[in-house]
Amino acid sequence: MRQVATGTAPIPGSSGKKLWAKIKRQKWLLLMMSPAFICILMFNYLPLSGWYIAFSEYQLGGSLFGGQFVGLKYFFKIFQESSDLVYLIRNTLVMNGVTLVLNLAVALVLAILLKEATWKRGAKITQTVSFFPYFVSWVIAYSIVWSLLAVNSGALNQFLVRVGILDKGLNILGDPKYSWQLIILLNLWKSTGYNTIIFLSAISGISSEEYEAAALDGAGRWQQIRYVTLPNLLPTVSVLLIMNAGWILSSNLEQFFIFSNPTNWSRMEVLDMYIYKFGLKMLDFPYATAMGIIKTVVSILLLLFVNWLTKRMSENSVL
Repeated sequence: MRQVATGTAPIPGSSGKKLWAKIKRQKWLLLMMSPAFICILMFNYLPLSGWYIAFSEYQLGGSLFGGQFVGLKYFFKIFQESSDLVYLIRNTLVMNGVTLVLNLAVALVLAILLKEATWKRGAKITQTVSFFPYFVSWVIAYSIVWSLLAVNSGALNQFLVRVGILDKGLNILGDPKYSWQLIILLNLWKSTGYNTIIFLSAISGISSEEYEAAALDGAGRWQQIRYVTLPNLLPTVSVLLIMNAGWILSSNLEQFFIFSNPTNWSRMEVLDMYIYKFGLKMLDFPYATAMGIIKTVVSILLLLFVNWLTKRMSENSVL
């Protein structure tokens, strides 16, 4: 016997009508969001037209699209003639990679400790104090570091010399062997409070029934952290890891611009500083733009890879 299909065929154009009805129903929400969309379009997507500079012989003051088209000339130049690429990638990955892992780990531990603290007033004070550096500009941060760690006038260096621990002050701001540690610790000081609040928000969303059930089964505080808190925080850790993985090649230009100097340049120059040097100092716009495009493409690929890896390992993903 011939089987008769019982499903209803979709009406042509019905999906478009549903979409238009949804837009019409949510028109006021979309209107409220439109300024943000316009700003993103103007400042994040329209400037991408400037990528054409990387494929042309652009001259300062000339038309954006008026330069002679040269194809991938500057991309080949980066890989064939740049002797700085290896240590640039090394500096960028070491400082940003360690910062990413350390920030998430310390914030996770601090959030759990604040949640488990019995002195709630002390926990709130700690949370506020740890969050405050997030609002401190890098200019102020450098002033604080200089006042504490300057070789001859830094308060901490002077104290250590006077008590006999050091013979002379440490040149932490100038000696290359301290550069990575300095940047990593400053990023930790500045970002821990922000990430801690994200983890605390995730902890507050954990059902109290899970803790009650664990307590009835005889679980102590450490067992509750291990079997209830940490598993529930894994999705948040995954999302933060994925979101930050795309920025692992991007550095805070202001931070490195302020803390870099001729004596520590070999350990402080990162990809963003390299792009700044060629683009705004040497006025080699095509070369700097090509480097920026490579950094963006690699960052997107890295983001997609970490998202795929996280989804494969924990079934949590963003994309």
